Amino acid sequence: MTKCLIAYYSRKGQNYVNGRIIDLAEGNTEVIAKKIQAMTGSDIFEIDTVKEYPIDYTATTRVAKAELNADARPELTDSIDNMNEYDTIYLGYPNWWGTFPMAVFTFLESYDFSGKTIIPFCTHEGSGMGGHSDLSMLCPKAKIEKGIAIKGSSVHGADHLIQNWLNK
Repeated sequence: MTKCLIAYYSRKGQNYVNGRIIDLAEGNTEVIAKKIQAMTGSDIFEIDTVKEYPIDYTATTRVAKAELNADARPELTDSIDNMNEYDTIYLGYPNWWGTFPMAVFTFLESYDFSGKTIIPFCTHEGSGMGGHSDLSMLCPKAKIEKGIAIKGSSVHGADHLIQNWLNK
């Protein structure tokens, strides 16, 4: 029997949803991660940075874009001591400029994913799935499965979509 982990990065607070900035008590990717956990019973781990992003959405996008341009690796608040116990990792993140936030790069570079299966899930507001080529580059000895991209504004009603994806 395989042991599964859901590792995700999500942004709560000010987010861009349906063409406007709104305040989210729970980030869109976290909503999906918790749905996957409820459907699979997998363990869950939130990827979080020591240095918090600004509360303001526009300020956050400037910081995140600067991190991307600098190829930064933000320090994470926590780590997984027993990564070797997991065979399958559901990896969740928002699509930021066609890839995942730099914190996810930090996470992926912190472990050896050789022989593991990584199944990405991504939230976005119109840009679709991102990060697949970076994921393949960072984890060349992992099996990367087809991911799912879910529009952030539709995460609360995505149960059927997620269940169908998990069944495949």
